[in-house]
Amino acid sequence: MPLVNRPALAELLHVDRYTDAGTNDILRWTSYITWSSAVCGGVFGLLGGWLADRFGRRTVLTWSILLFAVSALLSGFSTSAMMLLVLRCTTFIGVCVEFVAAVAWLAELFPNPKQRESVLGYTQAFSSIGGLLATGSYLLINLYVARLPSLGFGEQEAWRWTLISGVIPALPLIFIRPFLPESPAWLQKRNAGTLKRANILELFKPGFLRPSIVTALLFACGFATAFGALQLTPQMVPGLYPTIAKERMSNLIPYEAAKDAAGLAALQKKADAAADDAAKAPDNAKAQKDAGILKKQYATALAASGNPAKVEEFRAKTVEATTKMEETIGGIQMYQEIGGLAGRFVLAFLATVIVSRRLLLWMFQIPGLILIPLVYFFPAAGLLFPGNPELNAEWLKAGVFVAGFLTIAQFSFWGNYLPRVYPTHLRGTGESFAANIGGRMLGTSGQFLAVILVPVMASHWPELGKFSSIAFAAGAVVLIVYALGVILTFFLPQPKEEVAQE
Repeated sequence: MPLVNRPALAELLHVDRYTDAGTNDILRWTSYITWSSAVCGGVFGLLGGWLADRFGRRTVLTWSILLFAVSALLSGFSTSAMMLLVLRCTTFIGVCVEFVAAVAWLAELFPNPKQRESVLGYTQAFSSIGGLLATGSYLLINLYVARLPSLGFGEQEAWRWTLISGVIPALPLIFIRPFLPESPAWLQKRNAGTLKRANILELFKPGFLRPSIVTALLFACGFATAFGALQLTPQMVPGLYPTIAKERMSNLIPYEAAKDAAGLAALQKKADAAADDAAKAPDNAKAQKDAGILKKQYATALAASGNPAKVEEFRAKTVEATTKMEETIGGIQMYQEIGGLAGRFVLAFLATVIVSRRLLLWMFQIPGLILIPLVYFFPAAGLLFPGNPELNAEWLKAGVFVAGFLTIAQFSFWGNYLPRVYPTHLRGTGESFAANIGGRMLGTSGQFLAVILVPVMASHWPELGKFSSIAFAAGAVVLIVYALGVILTFFLPQPKEEVAQE
């Protein structure tokens, strides 16, 4: 979703993603979609945990994957931002339920502790391969979108086909579903009549209260970083490639104006207004510059009006620059996905050799507390090498790799830790509470906090500009939640093996 947010919302809201007003509208709707889907995912994910404890892991796992796939397919046909929001909510419900059911299912398929740690760790690592494939699909679709069948929405957009590709993971499920075994531990207890009824209130009884609260809050810290910083990275990248952005605008504005009389009149009105402002403030360099740019753009559009070949040339160059920017954003996103994949594999290995769960988590939290805020305060904001945005972008690639490595790995930690805290009848409910109430409902508010902080940063440091303000807001969110996470880990209990075996 981070890759398609900008182009999707720009089309559905009818705004320009490269202008201040367009960026603000996209950020606002991004937070609406994130928060709404998180609330829905949290509520239904908690219900899904209860259903997995009540009716079995395999059944709930299957239906949650199908819900995710169908919702992703339909979201590619969205005709409004609200329709996209609703379908992203149902997609997220499927994801939230699937995570809980899958982790409980795998933990119970492999009762041997060392084998269980390895299976959970490496299986979750493959979720980052999914992220890599999604990013790769987006880049590939951007290259060949013109050759794909028309979806009936005018000009072909890569974001629609990227969302539609989400149906692919469900296809193998159709064939392997009959061969998937139910959890032996759950099935044995149900057949013997000894399976207790899951009750969420048990999570707050002595023995479970501390791990339930601490894991939920730590899950929230991880999600706050992912949603409040990592997922906003694509929103910052255009500020590091001003040449591409300028090339796009220099063709888009004449194209929009020259293609019809109304557009030309609107541009003339803007140019006249800018000229008046410049005349009233002869010492204002910005006003003089803006007036000169608009005057030149109007002259270019006027010369091209009535010339279909010239108008088409402007349109083609606009599309070319837009595609180039989206490919650049996707390329940087790929570094983050690779970092996340590497982090998950490293954690999967370390989980089998490091006994202390606190020490294992600190190995990712403490470097993250130091390094990730620096990534957003400096290269992401264009301040590591002032005046050289492209060099900042190169350092950002390394930075987001590190951010992905240290943050995404922590999600695999919880897949290893939580099954060892709760007994069989409570396992799905307990995992669901931490992942959905803590992570997805509370943690995703990190993005809402970042969106609130953007105008605050812009007002206190107007010289930053809109893209750097987003980076600073993301850095502030990371600093807060990572510091909180390090402190909370002091209260994380070491799980007891006999609970996991039960």
